[in-house]
Amino acid sequence: MIPVPAAAVSPRPRTPLVPRWAHILARVALLAWCWVNLNAWVKHNVDVVLEAHEGQWLADAFADSWTFVDHHPRGRKVLFGKKAEKKFLTVPNAESAIAASRQYATKPHMAGTPGDLETAKDFLKLLQTEIGAVAPAGSALPIYSAGTPESRNATLGITKLKAPVAWIDTYYPIMNTPLDHSLEILDEDGNAVWTAALEEVADSTDPEAGKYYDAITTWHGLSRGGSAKGKLVYANYGRKEDFDDLVAKGVNLNGSIVIARYGGNFRGLKVKGAQEHGAVACLIYSDPRDDGTVTAENGYAPYPHGPARNPNSVQRGSTQFLSIYPGDPTTPGYPSYENSTRTNGTNIPSIPSLPLSWANAQKLLQEIGENGQNRTISLVNNVDDKVIPIWNTMGVIPGHIKDEVVIIGNHRDAWVMGAADPSSGTSSIHEVIRGLGELLRNGWTPLRTIVIASWDAEEYGLIGSTEWGEDFADWIDQHVVAYFNLDSSVSGSRFRALATPSLAHFVRGIAEEIEHPTKPGKTLWDATKDSGVLTGDHIDAESLVAYEESEASAAVDATGVGLLGSGSDFTVFVQRAGVASNNIGFQSTLQDPVYHYHSVFDSERWMEMYGDPGFGRHVAIAKHLGLQTVRLADSIVLPINTTHHAIELGHYLDRVESIASSSSLDVDFTGLRHAIHHLQKASAKLDREKAKAEKRLRKLLRRLALRHLFRRNIRKNFCRLRTLLGLECPGQPELDALASSSAEAAAQAGHAEKAFECSAMSRAGGQGKTGFLPFKPRIGRAPAWAREQREERQRRAEGVVKPSFPVKRLKKAVQRVRAANQKLKAFERGFIHEDGIKDREWYRNLDVAPGKWLGYGATTFPALTEAFTIEKNATIAQYEAKRLQKLIEKIAHEIKV
Repeated sequence: MIPVPAAAVSPRPRTPLVPRWAHILARVALLAWCWVNLNAWVKHNVDVVLEAHEGQWLADAFADSWTFVDHHPRGRKVLFGKKAEKKFLTVPNAESAIAASRQYATKPHMAGTPGDLETAKDFLKLLQTEIGAVAPAGSALPIYSAGTPESRNATLGITKLKAPVAWIDTYYPIMNTPLDHSLEILDEDGNAVWTAALEEVADSTDPEAGKYYDAITTWHGLSRGGSAKGKLVYANYGRKEDFDDLVAKGVNLNGSIVIARYGGNFRGLKVKGAQEHGAVACLIYSDPRDDGTVTAENGYAPYPHGPARNPNSVQRGSTQFLSIYPGDPTTPGYPSYENSTRTNGTNIPSIPSLPLSWANAQKLLQEIGENGQNRTISLVNNVDDKVIPIWNTMGVIPGHIKDEVVIIGNHRDAWVMGAADPSSGTSSIHEVIRGLGELLRNGWTPLRTIVIASWDAEEYGLIGSTEWGEDFADWIDQHVVAYFNLDSSVSGSRFRALATPSLAHFVRGIAEEIEHPTKPGKTLWDATKDSGVLTGDHIDAESLVAYEESEASAAVDATGVGLLGSGSDFTVFVQRAGVASNNIGFQSTLQDPVYHYHSVFDSERWMEMYGDPGFGRHVAIAKHLGLQTVRLADSIVLPINTTHHAIELGHYLDRVESIASSSSLDVDFTGLRHAIHHLQKASAKLDREKAKAEKRLRKLLRRLALRHLFRRNIRKNFCRLRTLLGLECPGQPELDALASSSAEAAAQAGHAEKAFECSAMSRAGGQGKTGFLPFKPRIGRAPAWAREQREERQRRAEGVVKPSFPVKRLKKAVQRVRAANQKLKAFERGFIHEDGIKDREWYRNLDVAPGKWLGYGATTFPALTEAFTIEKNATIAQYEAKRLQKLIEKIAHEIKV
């Protein structure tokens, strides 16, 4: 019997080892991991694509033609942005900077001399060699007289250039040269009992100083020729307050010869002060009390045997009244062409002057000292006033944005050899040019055009830059977005940066990126606190106070960047044109080797032994200036900080109110304060707009890069797939051959409808068959399609692809950026008032100008401030407050978004 099977028992379900939710979580985690890594891969590769092509895409975007380069011709990457900056910083070096310094600073090259012309040609050759510059008109030696069509077209044609050019502009200012001079102490009978040895004394210890000590005599440029006799009156620094103090003490300066020491203000204003108080002549000397601790009293030997002052050294220099107007005294406000109409200069002295060494000054100070005889002094200063040609050497690197130009400049002329002033700056700009040339040779083209200027006759009174600025005022107003200046790049150990406040953050930020020239681990900005190491127990208390006051007034900006007044070639750009500008360099402190300013001892030997041994500071300045130039030229949005400048305006008004509170003048600043607040709000909105505009453009560029990345990878992977399937992946030559055969077939087919016969049918036809299909196929768009493909391949071969990318959006983004940049440029222009400042109308900047009795140093809200400090007139002060208010309201309207 078959047994009955037991009832089936259902098995108990087994609990899974991994819960369902864990599976889901694991899958989500895997997807997230894949997503994160895919995003990282995409971001990295998009960055790689942008690094290679962003510069070219931006160039196309900002160009007038709206075709785009999908990839650079021949697949070569375009140097741009951080890669370009990094490449530039590898170029400046000490060995090259020393060689450049020796080229310029081992022979005299005073403005208007044959030596000066040779240096102009040397600089032209540098531009031709390093940046590949050619003459604008193709001439062998492009030296053009200012005002001629060649000169005018060279500058006015900058915005149309496609390749680097360089030339020399010749201007024709009235200057003077020394003839003869003398200084004597006379007895009661008029006989000379002491005659000063006015020339510097040097020997072969300093080879160039020993050779050229009498090549250019000791004198004052643009000084009044003539002779004078009178009693000496000591006027300390010859500042306004010094003359006021003499008047308060009852000292009669009529018919006197004033003797003052250098420092405190511009030398021309010392002569002006003496002249206005009735003096008949002025003597200015270098006092070792102003040399800090580096004196013989502290045991330091005088140069050339040590770092202290050579007692025979003399500071030459111009006695132009710089704060009235710079440039050719006879052509104020317009350029000095060879045939220009001349006026009688009102910014030059009407009394003669001479510069003196400490050795000669000691004798004169003893004469008026406690036991001195106070005898009559006789002074002779004969000069030759005449038209003297000067030479500005100009170079241009054209950019993609033709109507936005950045200028870098340094003056080239020196009173004698000028190893510090100006050849240290020339040496640094030499390295900048080498760096820019290296970038050009590696395929870089700046987004904006760069102009390089080697100005002439700065020492006489900023003449070369001023005449060019007056000559091309309209062109500058339309095109120049920034000016970067170098004068002396090195004369001591402390880094000093001056700028319009809108560039203060930009200048400081770059200084924080450059390594310190002598202290590892520190930055160039850290050098703003550096001092020399030559200490001593003895220092003149009055000189120390004057120095500390000068240092305190220089760093008036909250960033630690000082303000631009005058005293160098930025003046015409800041004070006349309203261009954002800056000036950088290392300056001397009270513990540095004594810098023999405008002396024959400002020599190559002094620079290499004391000023900058190893030339690390020269190189640091070159890196800073070059990095500024490359970064601003290639920036999408101009790095102009209008909000910081607007905030500083509030501080300027605070100072004016402080001055007003200590006077008896009643002036209402309510409207001005409100206008400043309104400008600050408008600027904050502009900040947001420029940030959004740049973000939008960069977003579109990333989309373009992403499109490029995926197209490239799809082509690559498709080719790999064909290879795996055993199929050939045709390269460009095969594609071209295929295209050619297709084109020929299409051409033979024409546009007519024809019966199609294959080769098999032809053979069949030989066997008695018709060989034709029973229908007539249509060719349709085949010929047109073949032609389109042929044109597309041609465009690709030329590197130009008709974009399927949304051009309208990109164009709109570019226009938005351009609009923001125009407002940023307009901000500085807005402080220019066509009526200028009272009694010195050449100066038109109501925001900042050189103080009327300072010359170099800046005075904020100058017309308003001097209404209190000089005019002491409430009506004028109220007028100036209202004028400034209207100007600031107009700026707020101009930058409104």
